Amino acid sequence: MSLFRTILLVALVAGIATGVASAAVHLVTTVPLILKAETFEGGEAAADTHAHAAGEAHDHEAGAPAHDHGDGDEWAPADGFERNAFTVVASILTAFGFGLLLVAATELKGGLSSWREGILWGLAGFAVFTLAPGLGLPPELPAMPAADLMARQLWWIGTAVATAAGLALLVFGRSPLFAALGAGAILLPHLVGAPQPVSHDSPIPESLHHSFVVASVAVSFLFWVLLGGLSGWLRPRLGARAG
Repeated sequence: MSLFRTILLVALVAGIATGVASAAVHLVTTVPLILKAETFEGGEAAADTHAHAAGEAHDHEAGAPAHDHGDGDEWAPADGFERNAFTVVASILTAFGFGLLLVAATELKGGLSSWREGILWGLAGFAVFTLAPGLGLPPELPAMPAADLMARQLWWIGTAVATAAGLALLVFGRSPLFAALGAGAILLPHLVGAPQPVSHDSPIPESLHHSFVVASVAVSFLFWVLLGGLSGWLRPRLGARAG
């Protein structure tokens, strides 16, 4: 029970600090890009609205994702304080969840002993949950085409699991066979390929999408370094108190 409380407390404290910090960086880096992309999405919806009002028929390309025609039934947080507050809360909850995974995984190897070791585990989390899935499914902006949601989720989860297993075999394996199996596990999802939309045509400028991908990856890198480093710094201190 003492170990469980330690894991929970380390994940909670590290998650809150990491979530607040990463949310602050999100608000000044990725959020402005998302808001800019939403103007293109709004323009597309407005064009459709005018077409419907004029009695014009328009067809969706076969297999292309349908877009909303502005029924106004879906709830969304208001721009400004409400939306930013939801961003902060979501970042904290995400950091807490990943913190639990990270700290629990490290306990299988005896627990974190320093912030340096924590950063190494954080970099592994960055590779598993950001780099590997992002090679096939880079971060997307509103109004961008995308493949079926379920297919993308399954590929993302499979890629994360395969990458985590592959890294474990490479780092902790004691033979060339384990190393080969680890490398194969990491490569397998990319050989299969991520689900792709029927068409990649998008109203979003390529430069805007590129800036968003770079900013998203940079914020994720900061997120995992902070989460790992704080977890590694807190674990021996809070563990000693619990003991």
